[in-house]
Amino acid sequence: MPAEPANATPTRSGAGRLDWAAEAPDWPNADASRFVEAGGLRWHLQQFGSTSASAPVVLMLHGTGAATHSWRVLAPLLGRHFSVLAPDLPGHGFTAMPPENQLSLPGMARAVAALVRSLAVEPALVVGHSAGAAIAIRMAIEGWCVPRALIALNGACLPLGGLAGRWFSPAARLLAGSGVAAHLFARLAADPAVAGRLLRGTGSSIDPVGQRCYARLIANPGHVAGALAMMANWDLRALERDLPALKADLLLIVGERDRTVPPAQAPAVRRRVPHATIETLPGLGHLAHEERPDRVAELILALARRHRLIVGA
Repeated sequence: MPAEPANATPTRSGAGRLDWAAEAPDWPNADASRFVEAGGLRWHLQQFGSTSASAPVVLMLHGTGAATHSWRVLAPLLGRHFSVLAPDLPGHGFTAMPPENQLSLPGMARAVAALVRSLAVEPALVVGHSAGAAIAIRMAIEGWCVPRALIALNGACLPLGGLAGRWFSPAARLLAGSGVAAHLFARLAADPAVAGRLLRGTGSSIDPVGQRCYARLIANPGHVAGALAMMANWDLRALERDLPALKADLLLIVGERDRTVPPAQAPAVRRRVPHATIETLPGLGHLAHEERPDRVAELILALARRHRLIVGA
């Protein structure tokens, strides 16, 4: 199904959700935005680079609580060599809120697979940040996407251990089901200091554009509701069990200062996926791809050259 220009869509995607007409004037890469109907959802999608049918396709999946803005520099860099597709995940940013059963890891993977089918593309590479990496891996294991390689940027691929692991999902379910938690959080997050503290807690220091976008997202009750519902339905135990079935090459890019996903997860994933490789980025945190998009692009291009997807880039 062809994508519609962003200016052809209604201004709102649902009650309490972000207003595209209001946000578009200073949303990063708004001219690359399109809206697509797929799998019963209205998706916000950004497209970069070549439109040639022969150009290798890169699919980029952001993490929980983020949106397309997180690729604001990296996606255009990759667009010099690829056809790049970057959607807002269901319930995030400007993409519609799905039924609850689509907010689990398998449900989210099915939803993204439906989007990919609707666009009639076959991604050669899938780049996933944090929870987006788990979605990418689940898609590949199930055969819903058959990329040459996957790139996990500080990938959240294993269950949290200890007390945090025991309480994370139940606490998120309680908040997501309360009906008022998203509105209360969004009201508190209207204070710019709240967004600043949350970003510093990732171990990353990002540019003012990124800070502004995150501040707007967490001050929007619709977006917060989507992120909370996703966390409430998230369970990585099955993915941990199934990791050895992954056939595609896996590149684990790890920010040394990541305070969100422990860097020690990467070696644990590599033990389950023997053909995985790890690249550690000194001094960078959970949002390493926003801190040093140039360095992350270099690693992705090197992987693409090894797979003969590009030549001499």
